[in-house]
Amino acid sequence: MLVSASEMLKKAKEGKYAVGQFNINNLEWTKAILLTAQECNSPVILGVSEGAGKYMTGFKTVTAMVKAMVEDLGITVPVALHLDHGSYEGAKKCIEAGFSSVMFDGSHYGIEENIEKTKEIIAIANAKGISVEAEVGSIGGEEDGVVGAGEVADPDECKLIADLGVDMLAAGIGNIHGKYPANWAGLNFEALDKIQQKTGTMPLVLHGGTGIPADMIQKAISLGVSKINVNTECQLSFAEATRKYVEAGKDLEGKGFDPRKLLAPGVEAIKATVKEKMELFGSVNKA
Repeated sequence: MLVSASEMLKKAKEGKYAVGQFNINNLEWTKAILLTAQECNSPVILGVSEGAGKYMTGFKTVTAMVKAMVEDLGITVPVALHLDHGSYEGAKKCIEAGFSSVMFDGSHYGIEENIEKTKEIIAIANAKGISVEAEVGSIGGEEDGVVGAGEVADPDECKLIADLGVDMLAAGIGNIHGKYPANWAGLNFEALDKIQQKTGTMPLVLHGGTGIPADMIQKAISLGVSKINVNTECQLSFAEATRKYVEAGKDLEGKGFDPRKLLAPGVEAIKATVKEKMELFGSVNKA
């Protein structure tokens, strides 16, 4: 059974830890993340970008796959299926497809239009018990065609969006998607502190969790971050493990190019990455 992300993030906020959102791209990634969450007794959020949803043939297919896996694998920890950086239309489609949580990313609109569209998504989602994430201040870098300049969010605008009744708020604080450049200035904790003061008990979301030093992660959690997104690190670990396996010629043994054998090292690498992040975020044994 899929659950809204609302309750797990409220608990995380109170307990001073963060729930990890790990993006999924196929069956193997989904299975790896679910099994690791169960092993760690950790709540988990499965993120799906619109591009990944299309790759997996559609949001209804994704919902059916995840629900079946949760049942067949005997997953008992809380699992939310969440649209990542969704458009207005994408959010509505995911709500209809059975996602338990959606992000409407209106950060590229002016604050007035962001507010109006966010209010509409909240009304539709709340009627179905679905949690909603909003964004203020675009996240830097590019993820699945969504490009952000890495803005620092205005705390007053964050309060305006938080007061609409969203369940979580992604606020840009200098974080970016993908690999961080060598000259990255780090997270803007002064801005994060001000946003926390303005938004009170609202769980805050940190996108671009890959490559942020552990001490920065822990400080961000202490300042109200309750959800941290990780995607690139899983992609890198999966690709590297698979590359090494292929270059070693092991895929030529036995049955030849058996996809189950070919993908197995990458899957184990994802499990290791997810477990490491859950331990860093403090969500182990918090289910």
